[in-house]
Amino acid sequence: MLANSLRKIGALSGLRPLLLQGVKEPLSAAAAGSRAFSSDTDGKIVRGADGHILPHGGGGLVSLMAGSKAAEEARSRCNHQVELTERQACDVELLTVGGFTPLDGFMNEEAYNSVVQEMRLPGGLLFGLPVVMDTSNDSIKPGSKLMLTYKGQEVAVMDVDSRWQPNKVVEVQRCYGSTSLEHPAVSMVATERGRFYLGGKVTGFELPQRVFPCASPEEVRAGLPSGTDVVAFQCRNPIHRAHYELFTRALDAPNVARDGVVLVHPTCGPTQDDDIPGIVRYHTYEVLQKEVDNPRVKWAYLPYSMHMAGPREAIQHMIIRKNYGCTHFIIGRDMAGCKSSLSGEDFYGAYDAQDFAKSHAKELGMKTVPSLNVVFTEEKGYITADVAEKEGLHVKKLSGTKFRQMLRSGEPIPDWFAFASVVDVLREHQQHKVSQ
Repeated sequence: MLANSLRKIGALSGLRPLLLQGVKEPLSAAAAGSRAFSSDTDGKIVRGADGHILPHGGGGLVSLMAGSKAAEEARSRCNHQVELTERQACDVELLTVGGFTPLDGFMNEEAYNSVVQEMRLPGGLLFGLPVVMDTSNDSIKPGSKLMLTYKGQEVAVMDVDSRWQPNKVVEVQRCYGSTSLEHPAVSMVATERGRFYLGGKVTGFELPQRVFPCASPEEVRAGLPSGTDVVAFQCRNPIHRAHYELFTRALDAPNVARDGVVLVHPTCGPTQDDDIPGIVRYHTYEVLQKEVDNPRVKWAYLPYSMHMAGPREAIQHMIIRKNYGCTHFIIGRDMAGCKSSLSGEDFYGAYDAQDFAKSHAKELGMKTVPSLNVVFTEEKGYITADVAEKEGLHVKKLSGTKFRQMLRSGEPIPDWFAFASVVDVLREHQQHKVSQ
């Protein structure tokens, strides 16, 4: 029923969403060649006594992890058991460790409606996307105590205080700017999420056991230098040479302190169906850390489930990274964007997320850093595209399709395009897939 409704509504509207309330028209392609952000849009960094930026909302990190006695008491109250999906397990982990600060559990109906409609919690605080538990179990009602398990492991208890049947058509239109099932998040909401949404406090006692470690905000902050800038780089794919040039050059941005560092913070939860599996991405990051051995580049992994929500997801990522101790955020071209699964048309403009993030940076108390368009030239190596064009340099290109073909065939991959250690991991993954 819902999927049919979404198909009908999606067929009546174009793919490009109208999410940019209060943001000027995006720049033309010509004007977008150099996307330097003005300091006029930067937020003021407010630091705590430890020298790190204060978490979202200005208070402390909200940790929902219970001690052994409280955990045992929480277990004894349970009257339902719910096995979490991979996406739900990511949400539970981020709630319990404080990644979603200031939330102390899954949003209730009031908070959900406020975030869907206004992108704000009921008190007015910005929040990019709703964080809800879903179920199709009609016996779960307000007052239910849920034992949340992940692959059989008991990870948390949820005290349900709100249950409602959401208007998913309104949700996806407001949050993703589309009702088309060709959008991966619209399809997820329509076909994977249950009939009811649940809100309520969460008590955690174990983190989901994963093959890759995800440090908590407290742990990440402890490994970052205090009193200086931390620039977050979000990614969901293996890092190649152009990515590395992009985030290391971000340290030279005029609004970044000279002794600042980059936190490479990839999402290792579910993304798009055709993305490289999280465990493979994790191995590429691990070998790359050793290969580059750069003291100004820190690494950590984020148990986050991507929505591919473009502008709204940029806000969500900034909030999460602020909780992990980041003062700045690199907004890439077409960040968290996606294409129609049928036509290949983009759901968002190339710079929609950048413009949206820039327009909210002051309120978030963070600073944005432009994602430079770097290219490799025969004459000068990596430089920005506008300089290469101005000087008439020879730009070398390698498409993603050609790169994947070369991986499969065993052809040498140019050093200017990819790191040898990353290529080795990807080739090993390819061979494993073939052998299966």
